[in-house]
Amino acid sequence: MMILKSAGIIDASLIRSDNALNFAYALFILLRDKGVHPNTIETVVRKWLVLSILTGRYSGSPESMFDYDIKRFNANDPEEYLKSVELGQLSDAYWEHILPERLNTSVASSPYFKLYLMAQVHSGDKGFLSSQITVGALISNRGDIHHLFPKKYLQRNGHNSRSEYNQIANYAITQSEINIQIKDDAPNIYMAKILEQIESKKSVIGGILTKEQLNESFKQNCIPEEFVNYDVNTYYEFLARRRYLMSQKIRDYYFSL
Repeated sequence: MMILKSAGIIDASLIRSDNALNFAYALFILLRDKGVHPNTIETVVRKWLVLSILTGRYSGSPESMFDYDIKRFNANDPEEYLKSVELGQLSDAYWEHILPERLNTSVASSPYFKLYLMAQVHSGDKGFLSSQITVGALISNRGDIHHLFPKKYLQRNGHNSRSEYNQIANYAITQSEINIQIKDDAPNIYMAKILEQIESKKSVIGGILTKEQLNESFKQNCIPEEFVNYDVNTYYEFLARRRYLMSQKIRDYYFSL
């Protein structure tokens, strides 16, 4: 992993040493030994690593797929082989339907959630309702994973299953003090306080003091504008809409590599 980091291929510490990462290392060595230009190596390995995680290409017993892909990269132009797999595996249907469905999980260690966080780090996004502090800084300093619909609020309203309140589409990285200030209020309650502080210019929750800052925080954290009106009755609508926005952010991240 250190070699990949030093080559500029990994820009976040969110990936565990799994099969996809092991193949990325092997691919890096192969392309370097073939004399491929360093810029091409960086692009191909970065994208292949993310593609492998998105598609679960090396889940289960990966040896045969490892061997297949190494042979193809060795025999073909690496960018052309990447493009051919990309066209087959990451179609519009993948980003519009398949990935949003894979984001329908309560497992915080989900590789798709980690890719979403990587996309935020890559973009320099700020934490939810933060005016200054980035997601990358919060992750480095163990910032809170906040429930956008607070857990206790959902439990009080009949959503008692972990698989309901711990949906990864209900998670956002934020500062501990903002998480504490939000308490267990419904989104429409604590967002009303944010809108009031925008009017008064007196901070109550976080440092958002303009509508432009709020809109940007929503955009960076994949939160629909209607969130200011949401309560328990729109929880499932919120989850579906946010999964789609998270998928699009991951898509933009992938194609920026």
